Amino acid sequence: MPGTTTIASNLAQTLDAISALEQQHQRANGSVELLAVSKRKPTDLIREAAAVGQRRFGENYAEEGVQKILELQDLALEWHYIGHVQSNKTRLISTHYDWVQGIERAKIAERLGAQRPTGLPPLNVCLQVNIDGEATKSGCPPEQLMALADTVAAQNNLVLRGIMAIPAPRDSAKAQQQVFSELHKLYIELQLKHPQIDTLSMGMSGDMGPAIAEGATMVRIGTAIFGKRDT
Repeated sequence: MPGTTTIASNLAQTLDAISALEQQHQRANGSVELLAVSKRKPTDLIREAAAVGQRRFGENYAEEGVQKILELQDLALEWHYIGHVQSNKTRLISTHYDWVQGIERAKIAERLGAQRPTGLPPLNVCLQVNIDGEATKSGCPPEQLMALADTVAAQNNLVLRGIMAIPAPRDSAKAQQQVFSELHKLYIELQLKHPQIDTLSMGMSGDMGPAIAEGATMVRIGTAIFGKRDT
């Protein structure tokens, strides 16, 4: 299991890589946020990451994430639920998480909004786009994005923040960058109608370079920080 030095070193290297990519692609310093994906990782490693300044963490499994949220309440972290939201998990997610990445159906948006507890700030939402039309991947088709955005924006307890996507791997860096370019165009189109949005969540450990080149404002990194996912 990685130790404190490894987590701190991995985080520093990841942040340095993000900074270098910002500079390389004429992006403002600090314009790309790091979301540390901590699924299947123990809370002691999350504490180690928090000890060196990391505050945003992402989880893919609702119950596992809630256990960590409750155990780490003393750290005042920001928690993102990533991926497909099942109807029977909306109350759990709406009660405990700060962000949801990403909503793909109006029904889920309405349930999350209705179930957000009174007294909590609105739930931040990114819409998940299935840019490749993959049957096995979550996300709304690009042509349905605007209608879904309108539904989210109409919920009193939700705040539309932007879009997220997990494009399929391409055969070349050029092709990978092209799909991120398509996502950035969708983001700009959405921003014209909903000018408050500020988050384009795309890019992971293996493809954050082309994602940052094409306008990502948040990258979701797990393996480069915590090592390979435990099974």
